[in-house]
Amino acid sequence: MEFSLLGPVVVTSGSEELALGPAKRRSVLAMMLLQPNITVSVEQLISCLWEDEPPAHARTVVQGHVSRLRATLAEAGADDHGIELATHGSAYLLRLPEELIDAHRFSELLTLARPVAAPQDAVYLLREALSLWRGPALTGTVAGPHFAAASHALEERRLTALEALATAHGTLGEHDKAAGVLYSEAASNPLREGLVAALMQALYRAGRQSDAISWFHRTRQLLGEELGVDPGERLTRAYEEILAAAPAPYAPPHRDTPPHPDTPPPADEAGQAGYTAPRLLPRPPARFLGREAQLAELTGCVTAAASGESPLAVVTGPAGVGKTACAVQWAHQHADAYPDGQLFADLGGFGEGDEARPADVLREFLLALGTPAARIPPSVEAASALYRTIVARRRLQVVLDNARGSAQVRPLLPGGPHCVTLVTSRSRLDGLVATDCARPVPVQVLGADEGVALLGAMLGPERVADEPSAARELVGLCDGLPLALRAAAAQLTARPRWRLARLAAALRDERRRLALLSAEDTGIAAALRMSVARLSADDARLLSTLATGLDRRVDSSTAAALAGSDPDRTRDGLDRLAEMHLVYEEATDRYVISELVQLFARDGEPGGTDPPPAPSER
Repeated sequence: MEFSLLGPVVVTSGSEELALGPAKRRSVLAMMLLQPNITVSVEQLISCLWEDEPPAHARTVVQGHVSRLRATLAEAGADDHGIELATHGSAYLLRLPEELIDAHRFSELLTLARPVAAPQDAVYLLREALSLWRGPALTGTVAGPHFAAASHALEERRLTALEALATAHGTLGEHDKAAGVLYSEAASNPLREGLVAALMQALYRAGRQSDAISWFHRTRQLLGEELGVDPGERLTRAYEEILAAAPAPYAPPHRDTPPHPDTPPPADEAGQAGYTAPRLLPRPPARFLGREAQLAELTGCVTAAASGESPLAVVTGPAGVGKTACAVQWAHQHADAYPDGQLFADLGGFGEGDEARPADVLREFLLALGTPAARIPPSVEAASALYRTIVARRRLQVVLDNARGSAQVRPLLPGGPHCVTLVTSRSRLDGLVATDCARPVPVQVLGADEGVALLGAMLGPERVADEPSAARELVGLCDGLPLALRAAAAQLTARPRWRLARLAAALRDERRRLALLSAEDTGIAAALRMSVARLSADDARLLSTLATGLDRRVDSSTAAALAGSDPDRTRDGLDRLAEMHLVYEEATDRYVISELVQLFARDGEPGGTDPPPAPSER
């Protein structure tokens, strides 16, 4: 029987993995394995299982988990291996031979290794020790400070073993192998100065003096950007020793020699075997028309970027205006210029569910870029640093769709000068403009001619050409929003005998307009619902007040009088509504609310989707 902590918490008996049950039960076992042959009190277990206030029945829950673990171990023949889970008052004791725990065997092998005195033996012992790891330690336990600290301590020991293995290779004169051992770990832990210093020394001794110096400058820049500090003593000393030493001796090329830090590592060192450039973009938008000005602005964002900067554009506009379509269309048009791939993520900032967490998006990006799951750091900061390191010299497109705010976006920015990032949002994301020199690319509603052209592309030019006046009226009733126009076209496609004027007549009924401009899971009402749901209670009330007014155009004084609110607070609220594209500031202190927004904010959710009877139009 074996107990594993260096990866997922599991127990194996022979070739079978025991069914340990839920995370809390695994955590009870892990807690006792971290302190084998030492009593662990119920209070200790409770504090580890519940980070916040534990439930009233916490003691009963712990007792139940211990009882089930005892039964599981007994069924697997624990007695035959000298294993006993005993109760001592209000504490528990897991008696077992400690060599059955992988973490204990790892520590023993690490202690036995003498990288300088016996380097050949150390290489064997340390490789054996590192082979025990199967992923991040204590995977499957509950989230909380205790297990996070224990996992961190074990990870520190793993990195110590790697540095010791590199030292053993270096003692044997195998400097290229030493660099190979350290390279992927330095890339995964770019702020760990000891690892980088050891890699620099190994690279120098392998005849790669310029690469060693490049690692120092890269790490110094990261330390300044991420932590606001200068390199520490060990990293600085390694750099100064390399500069002061004679030119590095010639070392013949070796298949294990890592490349320059600005190029992707080879498959056998970074775990990126069979790497294929990711192509995560959605399919190109169907019947995409126009937007030449916005597409040209996006191209200009790339060409106008300062030397060394990573181009960043923020495509903004109201719900349903076609921001995603514009960004994805440009990305497909220019995909050939980015041979290392395209990354795409829906950040869910204005979706039905929860917005995407940067840590989850980074994990998906790193996996798509060929990073093994076990090498992905758990923290956002470390994962973001690894992501930037991997893509630093790649030509890559990154499309971050539907962002809620700037803070959600910043960890996902690649930073490499050959990467371009497009962000779409209903908010202006002024924070990215201020801190990251993002270039705003506003997307406006379609004009009459563009809207008619979109209807023609959806319905066929002949059907639209037969009723030019009705087509232009439909564009107006849809506020020029492509999403609304596409929903209207879907209604007409489903009813081929209808003339455009008949749908226009139905849409004139304000009570039915939002319902008609919906098609299954797509519609302007659903899009507006998500925008309004992100407003504060005060801003939502202000929008509702504007929607009930007789005039769709107001200034801040009129709006304050309608809302019965302080003029300054009302002006701030109007600015926030404008930032979210729920109102439009057509001139200084003059705001306009569109008809569709007005209908939604005034009447709420639309009714059914079946249109009312209308006389046949000929």
